[in-house]
Amino acid sequence: MDRNLLPAIAAFAEVAHEGNFTRAAAKLGITASGLSQTIKALEDKLGIRLLNRSTRSVSATEEGRVLLAQIDPSLAAIEHAISALQDTRNRPTGEVRINSSRIAAGYLLLPHLAEFHRRYPEIRLEIVIEDEFGDIIREGCDAGVRLREDVGDSMIAVPLCLPISLAVIGSPAYFATNPAPEKPSDLDGHNCLGLRLGMGHTIAGWELTNPEDGQSAIFHPQGSFVVNNDGMVLDAALQGVGLAMHMDFAVHRHVESGALIRVLEDWCPPFDGFNLYLPTHDQMAPKLRAVVDFLTEKRRSAASAASDL
Repeated sequence: MDRNLLPAIAAFAEVAHEGNFTRAAAKLGITASGLSQTIKALEDKLGIRLLNRSTRSVSATEEGRVLLAQIDPSLAAIEHAISALQDTRNRPTGEVRINSSRIAAGYLLLPHLAEFHRRYPEIRLEIVIEDEFGDIIREGCDAGVRLREDVGDSMIAVPLCLPISLAVIGSPAYFATNPAPEKPSDLDGHNCLGLRLGMGHTIAGWELTNPEDGQSAIFHPQGSFVVNNDGMVLDAALQGVGLAMHMDFAVHRHVESGALIRVLEDWCPPFDGFNLYLPTHDQMAPKLRAVVDFLTEKRRSAASAASDL
């Protein structure tokens, strides 16, 4: 079928229902003469007369009535689909896919999932866990969550948390038999646990910055345990296996409780934290706008709570 005929077929249905070219033309926003020419061109294309015309009235021919009966349900379905699509412009509904690292999802997204669902029950939120930086457009995601330093300049970046810092931590049991390091060179004598990035061969280095001159250096951990899951690295440190480096917000409660001891804190300055990134703000769907506004609200709440301490 020639899909270019669809506008003319819809015009024919309007004339057939109205029984009048002038009224049908007014509803379609075109002239009566233009509408008449459109119907005539359609009849010529099909080789069938669809309408009987007189100076007083217009009615469908038998062939026109058969065609109208068959196309009316489809035209109604199209009208319903367009109406539903336009309705989504005014309310948050539909699916939102977010690509996120495991740690960001665990600490910045999942704790708020219940509240988000209560506010926006018509949004289906899908979180795609991927520790390596991904192309959200290629992967069919609406947004991503990564550290600010990983987000390209072509993306819109929305801060999700306060500045964070890395933390070198160990358990009291570990330090009972191992002296606490006071400078990075002291780490050479420690069992430093490794975190492998994704499924590759790279073990994450520990970036440490001299508090006196601001110069940074990467320490490459060597120890008895390597894993590609940050949660398991933290568990190993809690068990006293060795020292680990993790993000401060992930270990804060363990440090507060005394289950972990933080060392080399002066060598771990704060840096920009996680951002929600997306391709553009232009014509942002209400469902995505709801996610952005909700997570921004959570960041502001966290900032306000921190300022009260």
